[in-house]
Formats: sequence, C-alpha cells, structure tokens
Amino acid sequence: MKTISSAVESYIKTKPFLISALSQRIINLTSLSRLIKPEIEFLIKKEIQCGAIVMALKRLSSELEFRTTHKIVKIVKDIGDITVRSSLVDFNFKVSDTLLTNQAKFLSKLNNKDDFYTSSRGVNECNIVVSGNLSSLIENIFSNEFCLSKQTDLSSISIKLPSENVTIPGVYYFVFQRLSWEGINIYQVISTSNEFTILVDEDQVDKAFKVIKNLKNPSAIRI
Repeated sequence: MKTISSAVESYIKTKPFLISALSQRIINLTSLSRLIKPEIEFLIKKEIQCGAIVMALKRLSSELEFRTTHKIVKIVKDIGDITVRSSLVDFNFKVSDTLLTNQAKFLSKLNNKDDFYTSSRGVNECNIVVSGNLSSLIENIFSNEFCLSKQTDLSSISIKLPSENVTIPGVYYFVFQRLSWEGINIYQVISTSNEFTILVDEDQVDKAFKVIKNLKNPSAIRI
C-alpha cells in the first residue's frame, strides 16, 4: 500500500508545472493539499487530513530543490561555447526514395567550412537547415522533391554541454523552460549527445542568447 508521501510524490511527478512551482517555493501548500486531496485519497485507498499532505509536500519541496540545484545547475553553469549564426533557411521535405541521393549530391558541393548545414529526419519528413547563400543550391538539387515548407530569416544558437548531461534528467527542460518564460519561440531543435542547436526567429536571437548566457552564472539562476 502506498504511503501518503509516496502517493504525493507520484502525483506531483505527473504535473511538471507543479514540480517547478514547488522547487521554487512559490505555491501555497495548504491550498494545493486541498486541491489534490481526492487524488491522494484515491491512491492510498483511505481518507486523510490536509495537514498530512502539507507535510509530505514540504518534504518533497526540499528534495526537489536539492535535486534541481545540485544537479541541473551544476550542468548548466558549465555550458561550453555558445555559437550564434544568422541568415539561415529551413527546408522541410517529404521523405522520398531519392531524398538521400540528393542530400549526398548537395554535400558534395559544399566546400566552405563556414557554411552552415544540418539535417534531421523523421518517418515522413526531413528538415534541412542551411546558410542563406546555399538556398538556391538546395532548391536546384532538390527540385524534384516535395517541399512541405520553407522558413527564412532564422538564427541558430549552438550550445556545448558537459558530457554528464546525458545522465541528468531535465537539463533540456530546464533550458527550454527559461526560454519559454521569456516568450522565445523555438522553431526547431537539433541535438547530438553533448551539443544542441536551437533555431529561433532572427528578431529573438539576441534575447535567447542573453537567457542562455545567464545560465552560466549560478547567481543569476532562480530555480
């Protein structure tokens, strides 16, 4: 049988917004206990007092604050190089039997190390992001492919992460949450094991860069 503490933790873990609010200690625990009381009683199969839920929430708040502060913050403060690129174009193609052949043909034409190129492929579509000066080359080589959409005036921010990031859950969520709080719309995310790149509109890249740079300063991070 579940204890009150384990039931409260199980419930809170299904509500990311509550995890964030509890870790920041910006939520009224008494009001929250009244709200979730029916759910907790259902989980433990008996009636309980709100005070017991409040005590469980207090313990959980301290644990959440510790987990976030001492794990995720350690990772983000050690963020490595931050690289910004502008004037990018994103092509979204429907997957076809000839798409890979055309991608290989395009790659064979690249001879400038400063040109930006990245690609991500799903089951039904493939995105290719390139420097603006390569846009006409893409349109020429992929002329026989079905282009679902084309987005111009994009900028990218590439972030180098410590290798430990792959063992700590919530690192990406932590970064994206900060960007969301500032009203920054992420157009696309491209990632490798220890690096990720976000695409944003060019008019938001300065704000996005400032948010990410501030993550490297522990005193500027409010959990």
